[in-house]
Amino acid sequence: MSKEDLIPFKKGESGNPNGRPKGVPNSKTRLLRLLEITQNVKNPITGELEDFSIAERMDLAILNKALKGDIRAYQELMDRLEGKARQTTDVNQEIVYKSLDINIIDTGIPFADNEKGIVD
Repeated sequence: MSKEDLIPFKKGESGNPNGRPKGVPNSKTRLLRLLEITQNVKNPITGELEDFSIAERMDLAILNKALKGDIRAYQELMDRLEGKARQTTDVNQEIVYKSLDINIIDTGIPFADNEKGIVD
């Protein structure tokens, strides 16, 4: 690598002036097209020949693993059907209380700090 390769492009100059050719599909488009291809294969559950897309065959493979006792495959199916369980943590609760105390003190509003709740 020479020093000339390390010089940044001038303002308004592109490193790839021709860019990607027009009409070239992106990877998502290509993958979706491939997943829609159908094949006549044996259904692993019923044993009959059926037409399945590649995506359906992948789903059947996960289902077949789950039927054989694979817990991860079962969890994946449940997550797809019911959605993943939310795992939230309330980290703002303590901060809110502290900021409220600070606002009360800063504004000079009297508040009860004794056992009977009497305001001084």
